Amino acid sequence: MFIQQLYTSCLSEAAYYIESNGQAAIIDPLRDISAYTELASSRNATIRFIFETHFHADFISGHLDLSKATGAPIVFGPGTETAYPIHLAKDGERFTLGDLSIEVLHTPGHTLESACFLLRDENDRPHAVFTGDTLFVGDVGRPDLSSGNLSKEELASMLFDSLNNKIIPLPGEVIVYPAHGPGSSCGKQLGPETFSTIGQQKLTNYALQPQSRENFIKSVTEGLTEAPLYFPINARINKEGYGPLEEIMKNGLRPLTPELVKQMHDQGTATILDTRPSAEFTAGFVPGSVSIGLEGRYAEWAGSLLPFNTPIILIAAEGREEESLIRLARVGFENISGFLSGSFKAWQDHGYPFDLIIDVDTDELAMDLPHDPNLVVLDVRKPAEFAEGHVSGAINIPLSDMSDPAVLAQLEDNLNIYVHCAGGYRSVIASSLLKRQGIHNLRNISGGWSAIKEQKGIKVEKEASMLN
Repeated sequence: MFIQQLYTSCLSEAAYYIESNGQAAIIDPLRDISAYTELASSRNATIRFIFETHFHADFISGHLDLSKATGAPIVFGPGTETAYPIHLAKDGERFTLGDLSIEVLHTPGHTLESACFLLRDENDRPHAVFTGDTLFVGDVGRPDLSSGNLSKEELASMLFDSLNNKIIPLPGEVIVYPAHGPGSSCGKQLGPETFSTIGQQKLTNYALQPQSRENFIKSVTEGLTEAPLYFPINARINKEGYGPLEEIMKNGLRPLTPELVKQMHDQGTATILDTRPSAEFTAGFVPGSVSIGLEGRYAEWAGSLLPFNTPIILIAAEGREEESLIRLARVGFENISGFLSGSFKAWQDHGYPFDLIIDVDTDELAMDLPHDPNLVVLDVRKPAEFAEGHVSGAINIPLSDMSDPAVLAQLEDNLNIYVHCAGGYRSVIASSLLKRQGIHNLRNISGGWSAIKEQKGIKVEKEASMLN
């Protein structure tokens, strides 16, 4: 028996490779499938099955391309309806993999078609359960994302039954392998680990404690934040299908001259996405471009902030164009026109106008705050982060809301805006969106809240009403 978790941190996503006697199965693959085919090839194994735990909302699955490349069937749980061929498994159905078997456990609740896959060893003993978004470490999948006309309370009720009838009865030593880890928006309080055991989760996971159905429904539906805007788009694509990744790569990896990029920029026919590190972006960028650096949760923020129906031109550090494109494709972007050949330097070398964002340290903020009546601190963290502590008098506009020009319209022209997040990544994205909206009188606070809270002379407070 061989099991490998293939974890992608920027999406908090875990795919799995299972192998026995030269036969392999993949669970919840990402769109770029080379990691799975290369692993199987290196181990002289054949991929026989592709298992999907549900229609993922936060990324595009690689099931179609992987099935085409390997001939392996795509297996979904009961109740699944797709626009492409699948093996529609029955509850309790088993699939033989070498000396092992994989049993389908239908676990509706996160979505209607959600299923877990129980791996049994050569002696038919339960060894591990691949829980998708049904069960996380410390949490369960949110019941408000994608299941037709059912309310989140109705789905939570189904999840209560799934957990109590299918998951909790499993032996305590069974390993839990979920589809997501910390940072995922598919749950609300995922733990820091990416795997656990049934026994440990029975002790520590709030959703697995003995409780009434009513209390369970209340606990899993309260405190849910707004799901990223791209989630319904990704769920639909995973259900209906998509084109080959090679076609997106062929179109998106076309080098574009600075002249052509400027022409498209002036015509307003494309979104210019700059994926260079934040510190490089603030030092100089193509006017109107959006900064989403590869060093952070790049694909997630792109999906949340950028339109899917507008062509994208990439500006990336040289050699990172392909990574920029693949990570966009993982969340459903397919309309990539190409990349600026020579990166931002080529734009500069042609003498084209460029913009910049002024970075300031927290000591400068401390000096300016008492003397500038028009100074406003714009905190772009999540409301819960803001509530835990913020600069006194600061405005909170979460980054996730800033793709809407109407939201930014509340910022008056005469304000001197100092922007910050937790550490500096989100604030640069926010500053680029403000610049694109025509708001130029701004500063980016280096180090974000982590630095601000340590700076003397800056009054901070907590939002007591949100913490109670």
